[in-house]
Amino acid sequence: VQLQASGGGLVQAGGSLRLSCTFDGRTFNRYHMGWFRQAPGKEREFVGWITASGGEVYYADSVKGRFTISRDNAKNTLFLQMSSLKPEDTAVYYCGQGYGSRELNYDYWGQGTLVTVSS
Repeated sequence: VQLQASGGGLVQAGGSLRLSCTFDGRTFNRYHMGWFRQAPGKEREFVGWITASGGEVYYADSVKGRFTISRDNAKNTLFLQMSSLKPEDTAVYYCGQGYGSRELNYDYWGQGTLVTVSS
């Protein structure tokens, strides 16, 4: 399984950005997927995850109401739509194949894409 995250960049506070994660390997629609992020000098933290069907989505409190996770199973792609961005959202964002809020539940990770939010 190979995951490739993309879409990061520099955005002003209050702006929006959409990240994508392509899944190359086994059947995408069989697997739950998630997003994590790692800010400079901090540990990786959970952002949210989505069930294989896309029917259920769960978010960290810090992003609830601002971020939306979705997936297109026909295109083997996971998305993270980020709105109302804050400087504290600055981090490298990682997609992973797994479920829940703990890293140990994830088997594969993408390489990460950097999001920088300027104030």
